[in-house]
Amino acid sequence: MSEPHLDPEQPLISHLVELRQRLLHSVLIILAIFLALFYFANDLYEWLSAPLTALLPEGTSMIATDVTSPFFAPFKLTLVAAIFAAMPFLLHQAWAFISPGLYKHEKRLAVPLLLSSILLFYLGIAFAYFVVFPLVFGFFTSVGPENVAVMTDISSYLNFVLKLFFAFGIVFEIPVATLLVVWSGMTDVASLASKRAYVIVGCFVVGMLLTPPDIISQSLLAVPMWLLFELGLIMARLTHRERNEALDEEGETNN
Repeated sequence: MSEPHLDPEQPLISHLVELRQRLLHSVLIILAIFLALFYFANDLYEWLSAPLTALLPEGTSMIATDVTSPFFAPFKLTLVAAIFAAMPFLLHQAWAFISPGLYKHEKRLAVPLLLSSILLFYLGIAFAYFVVFPLVFGFFTSVGPENVAVMTDISSYLNFVLKLFFAFGIVFEIPVATLLVVWSGMTDVASLASKRAYVIVGCFVVGMLLTPPDIISQSLLAVPMWLLFELGLIMARLTHRERNEALDEEGETNN
């Protein structure tokens, strides 16, 4: 097998300069998106809090227990939203930095893998907002004592939902992670499938660690994790043959 195509040898400083430039471009893109969204910061927070405010008892609302919360909570949300929105560009910068050191067949498989990673991350966030939040908040607002008014602090709510967004966004990358583990040769599809029972238990353990201490949140994270693992196995089976054929083709070409 031939070596991956590389540019002429460059000193380490050249790679560090390139890395610095790509990081700088990424920061500038995030800053530009942040400035464009900041005018709508309060509207973004209203949209984010809608799953909870729609379930609050009549006459109650969210509150700010800190004098700076009305400013910093929407500010923080806008910054995180800018990072989420810039994710395709950030991943593209990472891909452009590492792609010169990849083999031809690795490049051909990495592009759809990169696109899938972006899509799965956004799907995880959408699943949390449209499926998980209504169920979780509906449960929390219905089990409290009757003489206790549900009036959530805006900063606490923001930290709670961002934690779930990150958890579900990362968890939805399981199919990609499964593919990478198989492609790297660390294990194979049959071996992973034989450990399915351990994976299911691990999914519930992770769900317990990453979500609030209630069975609904834990199950809503653990069950999709298991299903995504199964999807990763299916994708690994389908792409394993294609990857081997690509390797054989490159070997024959080089010979």
